[in-house]
Order: sequence, then C-alpha cells, then structure tokens
Amino acid sequence: MWIIDRFEGEYAVIETGNTTFNIPKVALPENAKEGDCIDVCINTDETKKRKEKVNNLMDKLFRNK
Repeated sequence: MWIIDRFEGEYAVIETGNTTFNIPKVALPENAKEGDCIDVCINTDETKKRKEKVNNLMDKLFRNK
C-alpha cells in the first residue's frame, strides 16, 4: 500500500514502509489528497491483451519480409 505523504510542486511524495519516493501528480486520481492510501495492482487481463497485440504486430512485420 502507498500513502500520499504530501505534495511538492508537480509531484506527490509517496510513503511505503520505510521508503519514500516521488511520482508525478498527474499519475494519481484527480481527487487524491494527502493521507490517502493507494493500492497498486497488476491488471493481468490488460497485460495479456497488450502482449497479444504486440505479438500479432511482430508476426505481421516479420512475415512480410
């Protein structure tokens, strides 16, 4: 879980465990505010779709040579 510690300019300072790091505010939901907790998850369905799309494009590219 990530916690928004504070905002500094165009960045959000994120705290997780004993670590902090910055991410651009535009990467967060518009209504995110200091103290909010953020869950980060992997969208396996979308990942699979993107991999299939890239593989199909590569197949077409290399088949035409």
